[in-house]
Amino acid sequence: MIITKTPFRMSFFGGGTDFEDFFKKYGGAVLSTTFDKYCYVNVRYLPNFFDHSTELSYSKNERVARVEDIEHPAIRNAMKMLDIQSIRLAYEADLPARSGLGTSSSFAVGMLNAFYALKGKFADNKKLADDAIYLERVLCNEIGGWQDQIAAAFGGFNRINFSADGYEVCPIPISSGRKKQLNKNLLMFFTGFTRFSADVQKINQPYNKTDQLKEMLSLVDDAEKILVDNEKDIDDFGRLLHLTWQLKRQTGNSVTNEKIDNLYKKGLEAGALGGKLLGAGGGGYLLFYVQPEHQESVRNDMSDLLYLPFEFENSGTKIIHYTPEISV
Repeated sequence: MIITKTPFRMSFFGGGTDFEDFFKKYGGAVLSTTFDKYCYVNVRYLPNFFDHSTELSYSKNERVARVEDIEHPAIRNAMKMLDIQSIRLAYEADLPARSGLGTSSSFAVGMLNAFYALKGKFADNKKLADDAIYLERVLCNEIGGWQDQIAAAFGGFNRINFSADGYEVCPIPISSGRKKQLNKNLLMFFTGFTRFSADVQKINQPYNKTDQLKEMLSLVDDAEKILVDNEKDIDDFGRLLHLTWQLKRQTGNSVTNEKIDNLYKKGLEAGALGGKLLGAGGGGYLLFYVQPEHQESVRNDMSDLLYLPFEFENSGTKIIHYTPEISV
């Protein structure tokens, strides 16, 4: 039996520049972190005493005799890719799917990590990230960027650079005190809406958003400078979040809606310096940067939403239980 634990991520700056069509022309970069909410993938071989050869438990249950009959595209394609047969797989998570936190990619990374372990093979972080990108973007033909898979595999607070040659993960050298201060000043609320990121991206495709994405890319440099320079005002990070959200809103008609805009406006009026909707848009989690003296006011004005406390974390996907098995 194998159990993997894989973190979710929050992306601060540069989202959208991690799309292959964009970064191969203009370069790309994102600034993101993983945090202490996780998904768990439990995999073991299924004894051949049953009519079905594969048993799956996620948001629904599947029992099939052939891998080809599996409905879940990521599981089906991953099993084909790694020649996995006759398994029982169960998925659990601390947070709901389709909420803007890279949950589907965390699942893909955690599943691949479990599959390799089940076969008695080691896959490092880059191998898992690369395979998850290939699984989701090529085999499953889902529209999206590369940052989620990389963040889930590597973990930590990073700048991820993209170019025609691929990507590079660069940990942000932020002091522990400054990192704690940033974490303390971020408040996250669940809007209650969930959407598939790929669906939002399909709707947004007709927009010409190159100019906005180039400007969003430049903000990654500005945000990194704020974090690594102890002489700079950490509150400027929040003000930059507001700026990147205004640019993000211009990249597609499904990024936001009237309800989200009203919630964001309420947060600013209550004292937040800035914030953004996490993920592709259309729903999920609202992140605000709020100075300590205004946090009670913001939380009161957001009382209709679920508040989610969190802590930054530094480890990517990992195996938390390993019992060798052989296929029966």
